[in-house]
Amino acid sequence: MKNRELFLALDQLENEYKIDKQLLIASLEAGLASAFKKESGESRAVAVRMNPETYTIEFFAYQTVVDGEPQDDNELSLEEARDIKPDAVVGELIGEEVSPDDLSRIAAQTAKQVITQRINEAKREQVMSEMNEKEGELMQAVVRRVEPTGTVSVEIVGTQMEGILTTGEQVRGERLAVGDKIKVYIKKVRTDSKGTSRVMVSRACAGFVRKLFEIEVPEIRSNLVKIKNIVREAGLRTKLSVYSDDPNIDSIGSCIGPKGSRVNAIINELNGEKVDVILYSSNPSEYIVRALSPAKVLMVQLNETDMQAKVVVPDDKLSLAIGKGGQNAKLAAKLTGYKIDVKPYSEVIATLSEEDIEEESEE
Repeated sequence: MKNRELFLALDQLENEYKIDKQLLIASLEAGLASAFKKESGESRAVAVRMNPETYTIEFFAYQTVVDGEPQDDNELSLEEARDIKPDAVVGELIGEEVSPDDLSRIAAQTAKQVITQRINEAKREQVMSEMNEKEGELMQAVVRRVEPTGTVSVEIVGTQMEGILTTGEQVRGERLAVGDKIKVYIKKVRTDSKGTSRVMVSRACAGFVRKLFEIEVPEIRSNLVKIKNIVREAGLRTKLSVYSDDPNIDSIGSCIGPKGSRVNAIINELNGEKVDVILYSSNPSEYIVRALSPAKVLMVQLNETDMQAKVVVPDDKLSLAIGKGGQNAKLAAKLTGYKIDVKPYSEVIATLSEEDIEEESEE
């Protein structure tokens, strides 16, 4: 049978949904075969061949050649097969063209449903493929649901995908409501046991801040300034170390921007979260001193073998060096890779004095 309009419609679907035409044809062949079997009661295996060049659609019913008596309608004895094809052999598929003249409106509707399902699956696969390519990127999203558990579902703008923002990936203290427009970091695309695909997103990971800096700082985008490391306590503080291979480039100045414009834009997006931008150093002691910013450091004693550092700070800077809940020292340790033990100057002096007294007593 010929159906030029159907093939032209496939061309239109390919252009509109960017779905491979061959995939559409395969979906349509499966749908028509299913509909034909259902409507006609055909028990044999049915296959449909569509030829876009001639606009033709052919229906074939197949049987497998067997040695002996056939067990069902899907089988054909060798003797019967050789009446159709003289050189037929056992195991061969023998096809007979069948007429779809009795293909009713109900069967056509069945085919339509199958085709629609296949097209929707193809579109979902296409979107999932696009989302996989977006892993590690920032995207705009709109809050659609806030569950009692605190998990937030968002619609990722420009796609048909739903993003899942779990409580652990939300910024501490941030309150999201339905309709809010937010930026999210695409962490990964996950498919559950039921085959449902979900995009896991975050606003709390260090990658979220990294991408904000890439957006705001042209020197980072162009790789003139590089981020060595970045650590974060979401909602409280972020520390990142930067450097440049070009000695003429001010890495920190590039990140801060004129009158703090660049870093302030990032802080605004982070709802006031503190952001420390420090200059990376290959010298561990110097790196640790900078990492403990904004606290002043008097001395660093390193144990490079065990990756430990004893840091001495002025007494009035101890709380600043440690930070609220120990966050400043913890982030500095994560940033540098060293376990950092912060001590006040008075305690170190007292310890040294006691050691001197003990040595004099021994003498």
